[in-house]
Amino acid sequence: MKTHIALLRGINVGGHRKVPMADLRALLTKHGFNDVATYIQSGNVILKSKASDKRKVAEKIRKAILDHFGFEVSVLVKTRYEIQSILEACPFPISKKEDSYFTMMDAMPSKAMVDEVTQIDLPNEEIQIINDCLYFYCSNGYGQAKFNSNRLEKKYKIAMTSRNYRTMMKLLSLSEESLAS
Repeated sequence: MKTHIALLRGINVGGHRKVPMADLRALLTKHGFNDVATYIQSGNVILKSKASDKRKVAEKIRKAILDHFGFEVSVLVKTRYEIQSILEACPFPISKKEDSYFTMMDAMPSKAMVDEVTQIDLPNEEIQIINDCLYFYCSNGYGQAKFNSNRLEKKYKIAMTSRNYRTMMKLLSLSEESLAS
């Protein structure tokens, strides 16, 4: 069994696309996943699967949610190693890293997207792309940020989902516990 970290985008936000975590755990267990655990209400799932292909795991989760809850959800699946690599590759010093957001993509960005992001110059905001992650820091806090990855996602037709540093660290910790069981 391989441990995966599934990141669901846009559930339980503003009262829309409600997915109770207990229901999600039961649903995924019913669909053949083992040791299903969730972290907070925003769609962070650690699970084990016989499948090692992350895209197949993501598609199985997406289809299960669509069939059960009746709406589409983007699902990105990462390994523990990938989450750890994303954190290690963060270009910001630790003082900024701990207040950063990590926007993971389901594919490598195009050169055009990287070039566009490189041109963004917003006061108090720093944005960089390394591999399939967009690193974002805003000294005024995420809620005050002018940058929004939704436009990039639509324009370049690439699925993205963001997590803050604390959530990324917790996913590492939970996936380590999952490996031990």
